[in-house]
Amino acid sequence: MTQSFTFTRRDAIAALSAFGLAGASRVFAQSGTVKFILPNATGSGVDTITRAAQPALGRALNASVVVDNQPGAGGIVGLQALARAPADGSTLAVVSNNVVIFPSVMKSLPFDMPGDFTPIAIVGATPMVLVVNPAKVPATNSKEFIALLKAKPGQLNFASGGNGTILHLATELFLDESGTTAKHIPYKGVGPMVTDLIGGQVEFGTAALPSVQAHIKSGALRAIGLLTPQRTPAAPEIPTFAEQGLPNFVVEAWFAVIGPKGLSAANVKKAHDAVVTAFADTTVKEAMAKQGNTINISTSEQATAAFRRELAKYAALVKKTGLEPQ
Repeated sequence: MTQSFTFTRRDAIAALSAFGLAGASRVFAQSGTVKFILPNATGSGVDTITRAAQPALGRALNASVVVDNQPGAGGIVGLQALARAPADGSTLAVVSNNVVIFPSVMKSLPFDMPGDFTPIAIVGATPMVLVVNPAKVPATNSKEFIALLKAKPGQLNFASGGNGTILHLATELFLDESGTTAKHIPYKGVGPMVTDLIGGQVEFGTAALPSVQAHIKSGALRAIGLLTPQRTPAAPEIPTFAEQGLPNFVVEAWFAVIGPKGLSAANVKKAHDAVVTAFADTTVKEAMAKQGNTINISTSEQATAAFRRELAKYAALVKKTGLEPQ
């Protein structure tokens, strides 16, 4: 649900004062629409989060907010579209930490991260969970699952939302920590991945909790463990891997709002203020709690610094797992 956007003369004068004539003309040309590109498929954690916040973002921006899923190449397609978008505040994106992993797992990218973008805010973190198909995998906990993997080295298949995504890297880190092996099957997005997990075409995979929560509750998938340091109130029955004997296996999945390179300070502030307002909305806060997401909104400057730190962090993790750039 979105809210329509209309201008009064007073609105126009206020906007012209805030953004300057040229900037306001660019904003007005967008007919009151702000597009949020998601370089993720429908049903992903980022998609679930953004759609829950969409109405509140529309109200905070006083605009019609459109969510545009552009998956492909693990997210590179959507990011390239954002990099090419006009830097007028009309096109933004909600991204996961896939964006700081790509430079370490891809031989070449059609953009520089973060140089070709404007980090606006790291919004928060979402818990990840390793799930199995219960008809294919009898294990019910980490110890049993690791024993099964060791008994069948390289014979089980694990799914991810694409090569080099956080879901791919997280499972590789699990295999590394547990001293086991399995075959990677990359999918073009989380939706197809989850469909095949439920269908039994693949045995296991790591996913954001919001994207598989309903399937865990229905019994279509079984949770083996959370990748968070502590259990989440959204699913208190699921133990962490840390408490199941893998204390070093903790992987964070954060999400952020970014814009194209060259976004003006005024447009950065407008977008940042909207994010703060939207995620403080009671309905959005309830949805985030239900999904297990932790909201802790950074400044734009903090987000830029964090992107650079995370690039180095994931470069080291990719090297640790021995993943070869594709």
